[in-house]
Amino acid sequence: MSSTAPIGVFDSGLGGLSVARQIRHDLPHERILYYGDSANAPYGTRPPGEVRAMALSIARRLVDQGAKALVVACNTATSVAITNLRDVFDIPIIGMEPALKVACDRGHGSSQKVIVAATPLTLKERKFAALMQRFAKSNMILRQPCPDLVRIVEDRQLDDHAIVMDALHRYFDSYDLDTVDSVVLGCTHFVFFRESLREMLPRTTAIIDGNAGTAHHLSVVLESLGLLAPETQKGGVRINNSDPSPEIAQLSQELLNRPWRSESGHAGTRE
Repeated sequence: MSSTAPIGVFDSGLGGLSVARQIRHDLPHERILYYGDSANAPYGTRPPGEVRAMALSIARRLVDQGAKALVVACNTATSVAITNLRDVFDIPIIGMEPALKVACDRGHGSSQKVIVAATPLTLKERKFAALMQRFAKSNMILRQPCPDLVRIVEDRQLDDHAIVMDALHRYFDSYDLDTVDSVVLGCTHFVFFRESLREMLPRTTAIIDGNAGTAHHLSVVLESLGLLAPETQKGGVRINNSDPSPEIAQLSQELLNRPWRSESGHAGTRE
């Protein structure tokens, strides 16, 4: 496998573009093949068998296009399909999981109250149950399914402030937010709601996603295998989607190039 080969990144739709832009920012010389399955979104309310079949089909497509590694930029697909994908394909496959460790480590040994926002299927799967079990003894972990947030992104409603805030309040108003230490974004679509969540949450409540950690893990794996792209290579992102409409193509570009800022104050834009 050549170090100049592309990285395949896929998601149930457009949420994984938040991961693709993180990889582009952190690994600017890498070529990225992104595939969004918007025609079948959301995955989070589908039966696990369907999700596994769709993930396998997309992964095969990207491998056939010469991908040197795959990033499953979808928490739901990671939960139900990544073991199968690793059994089938002999290339590095990086998945996503809710960044519970990061959230709980913020307490430096003291108990943390953490809300994990994710799709219903992610929160039901054994993979998340095992992750939660590691931290639930010393921390209060609250599961919050947020299925409508995926649809808001896919339906081009992300900039409709009233719709966004109505959905967020429906999901979070039942909590005493002043006592919540962190909200973990357990779906890559949800990263696009960071600014709206910050508007609603107390300033002391951290908003945590796994994108930076995933990009770092990818970098470490590629470097260990001698597969990091040479600095002479011009990186970039090529986007394909199961929904061929011009509207989805335009929205994909808008989301990929949407300005963003992490909790640490790190800004990311198209460079």
